[in-house]
Amino acid sequence: MGIKILQQSKGQRQKAQAYIFFAKAADLGNLKAMEKMADAFLFGNFGMQNITAAIQLYELLAKEGSYKAQNALGFLSSYGIGMEYNQAKALIYYTFGSAGGSMMSQMIMGYRYLSGINVLQNCEVALYHYKKVADYIADKLEKSEGIPVEKVRLTERPENLSSNSEILDWDIYQYYKFLAERGDVQIQKALYYFLKAAKAGSANAMAFIGKMYLEGNDAAPQNNATAFKYFSMAANKGNAIGLHGLGLLYFYGKGVPVNYGEALKYFQKAAEKGWPNAQFQLGFMYYSGSGVWKDYKLAFKYFYLASQSGQPLAIYYLAEMYATGAGVLRSCRTAVEKRLKLLKKRRCIQWHFSCGIELPFKDIHLARRLYDMAAQTSPDAHMPVFFALVKLETMHLLRDILFFNQFTMRWRWIKLDDTLGQYWDLFAIGLIVAMLIYLLRNRYG
Repeated sequence: MGIKILQQSKGQRQKAQAYIFFAKAADLGNLKAMEKMADAFLFGNFGMQNITAAIQLYELLAKEGSYKAQNALGFLSSYGIGMEYNQAKALIYYTFGSAGGSMMSQMIMGYRYLSGINVLQNCEVALYHYKKVADYIADKLEKSEGIPVEKVRLTERPENLSSNSEILDWDIYQYYKFLAERGDVQIQKALYYFLKAAKAGSANAMAFIGKMYLEGNDAAPQNNATAFKYFSMAANKGNAIGLHGLGLLYFYGKGVPVNYGEALKYFQKAAEKGWPNAQFQLGFMYYSGSGVWKDYKLAFKYFYLASQSGQPLAIYYLAEMYATGAGVLRSCRTAVEKRLKLLKKRRCIQWHFSCGIELPFKDIHLARRLYDMAAQTSPDAHMPVFFALVKLETMHLLRDILFFNQFTMRWRWIKLDDTLGQYWDLFAIGLIVAMLIYLLRNRYG
C-alpha cells in the first residue's frame, strides 16, 4: 500500500501518508518497509533524519541478508557517518552487498580494485565487478530496443504544418513512451499529434507511430501489421527510423517471416544515414553471425560508429570485445573504461560517488568531514575550506530555522545554491570585505 501511494503521490501530504504505512509495516517486521524507513531516516525525508535509527535498522536488515543494508552500512563505515570510520569493515559490507546482488556494491568494488583503495590494485577483478553491472544494464536494454541515442526532428518547416505545431523530437517520443509504461492518459495525445504530423507528411511521425504499434500501449495496442505499414511509409520517404524499424521486423520475424537478408539491407540503408541503432544492429549481426558470416572487424567498425553517438549496447559490446580479445588486442583497462562509459551513459547508479563523480544527496555532516580532510591534506586548502564551511553552516542554520518555522511550506523554495549560484564564494568574500571596511571606518573614522 505504501509503495503504491508513494508512486502515485503528487503532494507532500500523500508521501507522508505513505511513510506512515511503511512505519506500520516495518513494526510488523516487513523487510521492504524497514528498508524504506531506514532510507528515510538516513536521508532525512520529511525532516525525519535520524542516522542512529537508520544504522540500527540497517544492522537488523543486514542480519536478514538485505544487500541494500549491506551497501548502506559500507557507505556509512567508509565515511565515518554515524559510526566508526573503518575502511576494512566497509570493504566487508560491500563484499557481502555485491555477493547479494547489489549493483551499487558491484560498482564500488570495481572502483576500489581499479584504483587500489584499501585493496591491491587489480584490473581483472575490477573488470569482473563492472561486467556484472554492465550485463544487468545490457539485459534490460535488449528487452527494450527503443533506446534514446540521438535527437531527431519530427516536423520541419518545409512540411507546411500549422504554426501551432510543436517540434517533437526523439526525446519527446521517449517521454510519451515513459508515460505509456506508467499508464498515463497523455499517451493518447501523443498518438493524436503523431497522426496529425504523419497526415501532413512527416516521415519521422510515421516512423514513431510504427514504433508505438510495434511496442504496444493503451493508445496503440501492439500490432505488427500496423507497425509494418507505418514503417514502410516512413522508409519510402528515406527515413532512417522507418528503415531501421523494417529491419527489426524482418530480423525478429514480427508480422513477416524471418529474413536476415532483408533485415541486413534495411539496417545498411539506415546506418548509411547515420542512425546509431541501425549501426549497432549491423555490428551485432556480424558479431553473432546472425544471417552473415562472423566478422569481428566489421562488428567492431559498426559498434564503434554507433558508440560515437552514445548507443549504449554498442559500448557494451565494444567492452566485451576488448575484455575477450575478440577481433581486437585484449585490453583490460580499455574494457573497464568502456563499461564505465556505458554505466555513466545510462546513469544507472544513483550514488555516483562509486565512480568518483558526486554524491546523490546533500549531507551536511559528511560535507564537514570531507572539508576537514581537505584542510588537513594541504595548507593551501585552509582558506577555501573556511569559506566553504561558512556557506555550509549558513545553509544548515537556514534549514533548521525554516524547518521549525510555521511558514516552512511557503519558504521551502529558498535554496542558497539556486540563489547565489556557482559564485557564492565571491559573494561571501565580498560580504566579509564589506564588514571589515565598515568595522575599520567605525574604529578609525
